[in-house]
Amino acid sequence: MVSFRADKSGSPDSYCSKRLAPSASKRGGVLAATAIVPSLLLSGCSFAPQSIRPAAPILEDYSRSNPTGQSIAQIGWHEFFQDEDLRALISTALAENRDMHIAAARVAQARAAWRIQGSGLYPSLNAVGTGTRGRSLIELPGTGPLRYDVEQVTAQVSAGWEIDFWGRLRNLNEAARNRYLASEEGKRAVATGLIAQVASFYLLEREYTGRLALASRTIATREDALRIMRRRYEVGSGSKLEVTQAQTLLAQVQSTFEALEQERQINHNALAVLVGRPLNIALRPLDLMETQSAIALPAGLPSDLLVQRPDIIAAEYQLRAANADIGAARAAFFPNIRLTGAFGTTSTELDGLFGADSEAWNFTPSITLPLFQGGRLAANLDLARARQVEAVADYERTVQIAFRDVSNALVQREQLAKQIETTRGALNALRERARLAQLRFDNGRSAYLEVLDAQRDLFETEQVLVRLQRAYQSAGVGLYSALGGGIPAQTPSARMTSPQTGEQPQ
Repeated sequence: MVSFRADKSGSPDSYCSKRLAPSASKRGGVLAATAIVPSLLLSGCSFAPQSIRPAAPILEDYSRSNPTGQSIAQIGWHEFFQDEDLRALISTALAENRDMHIAAARVAQARAAWRIQGSGLYPSLNAVGTGTRGRSLIELPGTGPLRYDVEQVTAQVSAGWEIDFWGRLRNLNEAARNRYLASEEGKRAVATGLIAQVASFYLLEREYTGRLALASRTIATREDALRIMRRRYEVGSGSKLEVTQAQTLLAQVQSTFEALEQERQINHNALAVLVGRPLNIALRPLDLMETQSAIALPAGLPSDLLVQRPDIIAAEYQLRAANADIGAARAAFFPNIRLTGAFGTTSTELDGLFGADSEAWNFTPSITLPLFQGGRLAANLDLARARQVEAVADYERTVQIAFRDVSNALVQREQLAKQIETTRGALNALRERARLAQLRFDNGRSAYLEVLDAQRDLFETEQVLVRLQRAYQSAGVGLYSALGGGIPAQTPSARMTSPQTGEQPQ
């Protein structure tokens, strides 16, 4: 296909006209046109702007990442996630999630639209059978009215073909193809987001399981402490205040347990919706030592996003479709050439339809040149150009958002790792503080309020550490998703299948 750019005024700078002019001047007249037109009919022209990927408005490197090493986006989710239960949930979600079903249906719709648009490039062929029977009345001078019966039967094969000399149909087909490919990437974006969501909710489920287990152990410990305080009060070695303080400490943990159970049930229901079916797995608590910190998560270079993130690839396909729409809108200003014809038989009697001398045919070439359309063609071209400007801005915004997502995930992982180390140090100090406070109280050197404060701070810090641990792992999942990891990107060659072959692109 021959491509060219538009001049500054917006009128097509036709590559075809540039080739025609020198040849016509040398050979002249009808003979030159006769020699050139067949070759141009085969090669055709296109008025679509050349598709060039816009410059990415991002930095050359992530500020908090080592660009060396393979980007984790090139690792499939089976390799990235090591938890067998999580793998099973993701596999089920990809098959059962209703958003995936909707995305697959949209891909099928876009593919059908591509095939419909592509059919215009080929001649249409129809078998037509007609039968006519009627009575007419005519006036003849001197004889009066005369009635006669009319009967005719026709069987023929008709064909029609629009010669796509200016590339209008090819550009419309190219636009439909790119929208189909964009829908494929949209489906991959849904799958990538779904994988990250399932992993995040799964980690949150395990966090709640761990925090509930921690709260249950704390409740049992404080129930024992309350019994001891009551016994001390009964024998006169303790005060009513200490019993009340022990009751308050127990009630606080019980309230936290109920709130955690509520949040866990809500998260459980959300995870079931993502998976697409009721959950039937026994989740274990989130192990504080289980972490992805030992797994290197290189982000690679920002340029990797352009070939990994499905939303960026989809935006690029939409931009290509917008360029093709401009080519189709420009071609509409030029003559439309169409060939139609029919061959068959006709007779006044059904028995003689296929008899001798019943052959009938016609051939009707036509050319239509738009003269006045009330500004419709110019408005269509303006509309296509405006949509192309929007597509460029959407592509650049998508790239910026992708860069932001990766940068945020890198910052979160770095800062959460520091918070975890700080919290672990504080937790060790609080455990020692609680032990010493209990010893001081047992030896009568301090009030029970000191034990109360130490145990409360210890419990809260233990809960915070579990939350930070889950947040750190979720940040790793977020980084993996932000880089476009999950479902590998398809190669360009796998996307070039013609819609007329009926084969589904892989």
